Amino acid sequence: MLHEKYAEVLKKYEALIGRKNEIDTDFYNGVYDRYKYPVLTRDHIPPTWEYDLNPETNPYFMKRLGINAVLNSGAIELNGKFYLVARIEGDDRKSFFGVAESDNGVDGFRFWDYPILLPDTCPEETNVYDMRLTKHEDGYIYGVFCSESKDTSVNDLSAAVAAAGIVRTKDLKTWERLDNLTTLKSPQQRNVVLHPEFVNGKYAFYTRPMDDFIETGSGGGIGFGLCDDIEHAVIDEEKMTSIRRYHTITESKNGAGAVPIKTEKGWIHIAHGVRNTAAGLRYVIYAFATDLNDPSKVIAEPSGLLIGPRGGERVGDVSNVVFTNGAIAKDNGEVYIYYASSDTRMHVAVTTVDKLIDYVFNTPKDPLRSVECVAQRCDLIKKNLEFLNTNK
Repeated sequence: MLHEKYAEVLKKYEALIGRKNEIDTDFYNGVYDRYKYPVLTRDHIPPTWEYDLNPETNPYFMKRLGINAVLNSGAIELNGKFYLVARIEGDDRKSFFGVAESDNGVDGFRFWDYPILLPDTCPEETNVYDMRLTKHEDGYIYGVFCSESKDTSVNDLSAAVAAAGIVRTKDLKTWERLDNLTTLKSPQQRNVVLHPEFVNGKYAFYTRPMDDFIETGSGGGIGFGLCDDIEHAVIDEEKMTSIRRYHTITESKNGAGAVPIKTEKGWIHIAHGVRNTAAGLRYVIYAFATDLNDPSKVIAEPSGLLIGPRGGERVGDVSNVVFTNGAIAKDNGEVYIYYASSDTRMHVAVTTVDKLIDYVFNTPKDPLRSVECVAQRCDLIKKNLEFLNTNK
């Protein structure tokens, strides 16, 4: 016989899954619509993942394997359905991946029966997280994620080494583990994204060169590199694309986010930028574009952030953070940007390709100095006042 508490827990779970999402009408910027409710939280985890349902072995109906957070999801559309491969962090701090499926992309996300059990080919690997999903022209779906292991070169329990792990699949169910990415000039890698098309006949990666696990050090921004063999991926040279700049949203570090979206004017990238504050690191999401024929060449980079943490999004395990590693561009032009807030929960913002093109190519560039930023704003005000006066 099932414990009486199970019915109560299941009822709350099903009510959450069935809750309809709605556009947050208190927010408007013309670029995208924010949705009111998170699309994934720890409460979206099926009870079978946390509880032992047998009263004989769990008489008090305790959580045996609790979940702390659901965050940083890769995203893909297959056969008209929306899939998020979420980073799920257990109460034990270990992260793993689970597939959540929705019919409409804004609500109703339900996890499959089991999380993803990756092939255990890296015995030194302790933790995995933040998978980007690329539907590549070679016919495979690739997942590129952070593979973390202990840094045994120092006597520090918090010291770690980050590498880019690579898996591939065709159905999100059977996963083949490939060799981790090797970058000959960069000691560590995080936030690596596989470009969806061949470039000069080679596989192309957006990288984030790092001197150690936390600090980018000499790493100048988002890199770009080519390799011949995806099964044993090695990158020799990394060119810089979107670079870090003093006193901007990318001052401390930046990294690739979602797989770039191909448009008629260029590849649109949705990335993250980090600056330091008295309260710690602040992560925001920004956008830029690269050339269609040379995806390493930045051709547009609007000023400032695209998405920043607002209201309740600012509170969580790591406060004042938004982060994306997944977006879905549908054939009808709609774009769904999935982002986590404060390393705790997942949200969605919905826009269109046309709006993103307008935003990226027509929003002024950051002039990088306060006096010039004020002059830029004064020009906008002057134009607006003149327009209002002539359209009374």
